[in-house]
Amino acid sequence: MRPIRAASLGTATALAALIACAPVTSAAADAGSAHGKSHGKGQGRVITLIGRLAEQTRYPVNPGGVPAAQGDRTVVRSDLYDLDDNLVGETGGHCTTTRVANGGAEECVVTYTLPGGQITVQGMLFGFLNPGPAPSFDNAITGGTGEFDRARGSVHADTIGVGVRRFTITLR
Repeated sequence: MRPIRAASLGTATALAALIACAPVTSAAADAGSAHGKSHGKGQGRVITLIGRLAEQTRYPVNPGGVPAAQGDRTVVRSDLYDLDDNLVGETGGHCTTTRVANGGAEECVVTYTLPGGQITVQGMLFGFLNPGPAPSFDNAITGGTGEFDRARGSVHADTIGVGVRRFTITLR
């Protein structure tokens, strides 16, 4: 398969690929730190970060990537910023299209790298092929390293601009 760069894709397709892999966020902040908005420590801790798409490549099953097909893959990397616009980490991950009917569905696996360690996230993204703004989604935190060893919880993502998402990480 030959990769297709996001810049060469149509707006809807590029935005769809961004949405699919944008579970781009992590938790690395203690209450009061500059790494994000954090409430509390350990269980019940909530961290808010902003993810900005840095790189994205699609590996389509069909030549030219049109139409979208089951098995299409997207690889993404985003930079993570705290609410004061300080760079605090990055994400890297991949998504695989599992359904193209009814707006499409992708299964994504993403790792968030932050000063205190890494957080792994996995889940489904629905409706990424629909025109318009990228849909919000919730994914599961499946583990972590360092400060986030044995992490559990969820990540909620909202699109707040082209290539920009707000991530709310809830650690349980």
